[in-house]
Amino acid sequence: MDAIVIAGGAAQPGQPLYPLVGGQPKARLPVCGKPMIQWVLDALDNAQTIERVVIVGLADVEGLRCAKLAAALPDQGGMLENIRYGVRRGLAMGSGSSCAAIVSSDIPAVLPEQVDWVVRSAEESEHDLYYNVVRRAVMERRFPGSNRSYVRLKDAEVCGGDLNVIRKSMATVNEELWGKIIAARKNALKQAALLGFDTLFLLIFRLMSLQDAVERVSRRVGVRGRALDCPYAEIAMDVDKPHQFELVQRYLEERSRGQ
Repeated sequence: MDAIVIAGGAAQPGQPLYPLVGGQPKARLPVCGKPMIQWVLDALDNAQTIERVVIVGLADVEGLRCAKLAAALPDQGGMLENIRYGVRRGLAMGSGSSCAAIVSSDIPAVLPEQVDWVVRSAEESEHDLYYNVVRRAVMERRFPGSNRSYVRLKDAEVCGGDLNVIRKSMATVNEELWGKIIAARKNALKQAALLGFDTLFLLIFRLMSLQDAVERVSRRVGVRGRALDCPYAEIAMDVDKPHQFELVQRYLEERSRGQ
């Protein structure tokens, strides 16, 4: 399977990571002696299920290493645009897999076997989108104090993972849906309208189970989705704030000493 690494964006003045990153790409933030994205590339290089890597949002890859790297593409203006562009480039290059793994560049704690778990879990069924969720207890056991935002459901509190799988054909069809999703990306009212206010109401009052939520949202947007109940907190431990950077750096230092 192809892996599309989303590496666009740099911290701007006033944003939490700006004192650490300055005006440089966030993906190049040094973590335990190497750029944050390099940890992710190392995991993908050593994952048995990944054949090829495409980086989107970081065209200059000088100093980075990845034996599976097939292309490094410029930023397309936003996360969703970058995902779509990367998947389309993968399609143009040709591949035997009908799906692609979408990987954020800011989850440096991810391991090769965790990548393989996600890919193999997705290969068990025929859905359009496989979205990882990590339960609060799993996150807090591995990364106490991470202060992630959780969605409270009837049967669980979960946060979203940053390593997911999409069917490649999704990038070439349903222009209207993609337009709506991109337009709603930073507008809460548009997001609510896209999902349906009935679904939003049920989420707010914790009247839906995880499976209920997946089924309702899938029907609403016309996508066959499946939530992966991920046992690996590392997949959801992205670095967005200084305290998360410090937490992940300590974790990686301790993990390196234990090897």
